Amino acid sequence: MSNNLYITATEARSGKSTIALGIMEMLLMKIDSVGFFRPIIPGLKDQDDDIILISSHFDLNIPYDQMYGYTLTEASNLISQDKKAELFEGIIKKYNHLRETCHFVLCEGTDFASYMAAFEFDINAEISRNLSCPVLLVANAHGETTDQIVRSIVLTLESLIGKGCHTIATIINRIDGNNEKAVITSLKERGLTREQLVYTIPFEESLGKPTVGEIAKVLGAEVLYGKGQLGRHVYSFTVAAMQLQNFLTRIEYGSLIITPGDRADVIVACLAAVSSTSMENISGILLTGGLKPEKAIWELVKGFPSMVPILSVKENTFPTATNVNRIHSKISPKDRRKITRVLAVFEKNIDAEQLGEKVITTRTTIVTPKMFEYELLKRARSNKQHIVLPEGEEERILRAAGVLLSREAVDITLLGNEEVIRGKIAELGLRVIPADIIDPPKSIFFDEYVQAYYELRKHKGITEESARDAMNGLNYFGTMMVYKGRADGMVSGSVQSTASTIRPALKIIKTRPGFSIVSSVFLMCLRDRVLVYGDCAVNADPNANQLAEIALSSAQTARTFGIDPVVAMLSYSTGESGKGADVDKVREATRIAKEKAQESFPGLRIEGPIQYDAAIDPLVAKAKMPESDVAGQATTFIFPDLNTGNNTYKAVQRSAGAVAIGPVLQGLNRPVNDLSRGCTITDIVNTVAITAIQAQSEKC
Repeated sequence: MSNNLYITATEARSGKSTIALGIMEMLLMKIDSVGFFRPIIPGLKDQDDDIILISSHFDLNIPYDQMYGYTLTEASNLISQDKKAELFEGIIKKYNHLRETCHFVLCEGTDFASYMAAFEFDINAEISRNLSCPVLLVANAHGETTDQIVRSIVLTLESLIGKGCHTIATIINRIDGNNEKAVITSLKERGLTREQLVYTIPFEESLGKPTVGEIAKVLGAEVLYGKGQLGRHVYSFTVAAMQLQNFLTRIEYGSLIITPGDRADVIVACLAAVSSTSMENISGILLTGGLKPEKAIWELVKGFPSMVPILSVKENTFPTATNVNRIHSKISPKDRRKITRVLAVFEKNIDAEQLGEKVITTRTTIVTPKMFEYELLKRARSNKQHIVLPEGEEERILRAAGVLLSREAVDITLLGNEEVIRGKIAELGLRVIPADIIDPPKSIFFDEYVQAYYELRKHKGITEESARDAMNGLNYFGTMMVYKGRADGMVSGSVQSTASTIRPALKIIKTRPGFSIVSSVFLMCLRDRVLVYGDCAVNADPNANQLAEIALSSAQTARTFGIDPVVAMLSYSTGESGKGADVDKVREATRIAKEKAQESFPGLRIEGPIQYDAAIDPLVAKAKMPESDVAGQATTFIFPDLNTGNNTYKAVQRSAGAVAIGPVLQGLNRPVNDLSRGCTITDIVNTVAITAIQAQSEKC
C-alpha cells in the first residue's frame, strides 16, 4: 500500500488547491489518518492559504508548523548560499516527522508564482523523488489551444520521467469543452494514457471569481457597511465614471461597482438597484480616493437593509480598478459554498474509485541518496551508540564530528593530541563538544590496554614492550576501546591506509564465529535505489568458499540497512553459457552459498554465474535467464575478484553520479569501518552512522 502522493502543476494558477481538496476528501474515505504537507510555502509562516484551507475544512488537527518545510524566502536563501542539500534534508526531516503520525501524507508542490518560478519545476521533481512520492500532475488548460495543452503536458511528463519521477495520473483542469476530446485523443496517440490515468475538469467560471472579502483583504480596504455580505462573489467590475443614465445600463449580475467616494448619485443608484426587482443584483460598492459619503448620504445608506457591502480605499479609481483586475481568486476556508462546488465538480469529473485505487496501491520503490542518508542518521539516533574516531586531528573528521553531534546521532571519542585538537576546533569555529578527547599515552586506560593486548598476542611472540609500542598507535588504541566495550565501533582511514584500519581489528577484535575472512561492501546510492556491491576493497582473489562467505555476509549487511537482499554472483557469462576456471569458481561459490543459506539465511535468493546486465535489467533477464527469480531484480552484487569489483564501483560512481558509501567492513566481532583517503565530510558522517547501526544490530 502506498503512503504518499505529490501534487505538482505545469504552471502557475493550474488549480492545485482545488484538486488537493478533492484528493483529500477521496483519501479520507479510504484511510483513517491523512496528513497534508507543503515542502515550500510562498509567504509568511502563518499565512499559507492552502494549508489553512485543507487543515480547517478536514479538521486535520495537525500543528501548522508541522505541515510545511520552508518558506520561499528561506528556501531561496539556502539555494543562493549553495546549500541545496541542506534544503532537501530539512524538507525530508519535516516530512518524515509528519509521516510518523499519519497513515498517508498528501504533498502539494510550489505555486510557480515567484521569482524562482524558472527553477520550481526541477525543485518539485527533486522533492517528490526524495520523498519517494508518486506524482499527480495538474495541467492548466484555461485559455489554451489543444496544441498548447498537449505540448505542455507532454514536455512536463517527459521531464518528470527524465528526473526519475513516477507519474500515476494527470488532471487537465479548467478545460474548454470544445478542446476536451481532441486533447484526450492526442494524448492517447502519444501513448501517455497507457501508464497513467488522465482526467479532464471543465472550466467552472464561478470558482475563479473572488469574493468581496478577498478583494477587501488584498486591497487593504476599510469595510464601511455590510460586513455580513463579504462572501458575495464578484463576477466582474464596473467603473462608474459616467452620467447616471449611462451607468445604470451597464450594471451586471455580480458586478463590483468602483466609483469615487464623493459620487453620491452613484451610491444612491446602486442601493436602489439592489432593492429593485428589475435590476441585476450587484456584489458590492468600492469607493476610491479615500473619500467617504457625506453625513446625509450616509444616513440614507444606513436606512437600507444590509444587502450589499461598501468598501473604501485610499487609491484613486484607475489604479484601484487595475489592482482589482489582477486579483486571483482563492478558496477561503469560510467559503463553504465554493468548497462544496469544488468537491461536486471533482466528484462529477473524476472517477474517485479508480483514482483512489491507483493512488493507494502505487508504492514507488524510489530511494534517493538523500533519503537513504537521512534514514541512516535517523536509525543511528534511535539508539545512540558510542563511536571512536582515531584521526581526531584531521579537519574533515572534526567537521563530521560536529555534524554528528549537532544531530545527536552518536556519542564520539576523538583520539589524538588534546591541545592540537582543541586548537583546531577553535580555529575552525566548530562546536564539537561534548566529544570526548583522549591522548592515548596519557589515558588512564593505557596500561590496562597494553596488558590486554599483550595477553591476546603473546602466543605470537610479542613482548610487553612491543605491546606498549602498538598501543601508542591511534588505531590500535581505538580498536582496544571497542574490544573493551568502552566504544561500540570505530571509524578510521581518512589519512591512513585500509590495512592500518583492518590489521588491529583482525588482531584484537577478530572475525565472528563461522567467518574466516573480513570482507567489505559499498552501499551504492543511485538516483532511485540503493544497491550493495561486494567485495570491492579487501579480498584480492577470493576462492569459492570465501566468495560464498562474502555473498552471505553481504546479504546480511543489505538486510541490516533495509535492502531486500537478492544476490547475483557475477561473472562474464550467464547460466551455463560460459566455461573456464573463473566461471567455475563463481558457479561453485553459488552452490556453496545456497547450501549454507538453507541454515543461516532461509529464503535467500541467490543466482550465479550471471552477468551484470542480466542481473539488473528485467528485459535482458527475460532473454538470458527467464526462469530466474533473481535475474533483473538483483540488489546485492558479488564480484568475483577485487580487480573487477573496485573498478566497477568506481566506474558507476563517476559515470552514473552515484554516492558510494563505504567500504563497510563485515565479518568482524565488533564494527570497525574504513574510510577512503579521499573521503568527504558527508562520507565520514554516513560511515559513522553505518557503524552505529551495525553496533545496534549486533546488540539485538
